[in-house]
Amino acid sequence: MLGYELHDLVGNVGVLCILGTYLLLQIERIEPTSLIFSGVNALGSAMVLFSLMVEFNLSSFIIESVWLTISVFGLARQFFKAKAA
Repeated sequence: MLGYELHDLVGNVGVLCILGTYLLLQIERIEPTSLIFSGVNALGSAMVLFSLMVEFNLSSFIIESVWLTISVFGLARQFFKAKAA
């Protein structure tokens, strides 16, 4: 079926989250070490991974899995840094 389905929407919103945060980073509206940057990136990656569960693509799965891992690492780092302060 070539129709636009829920997983397509979720994946596309995830891509917009990732690209939007990267754009905000480039125009210096957001700090790369902020919780919001890592959080929105993690959410976006999770959304893309959700869409890949329906229409799997190994290359996309690898890059999104790594992107999610890096984003979660950034979140954890900021969380523990804030807790220590």
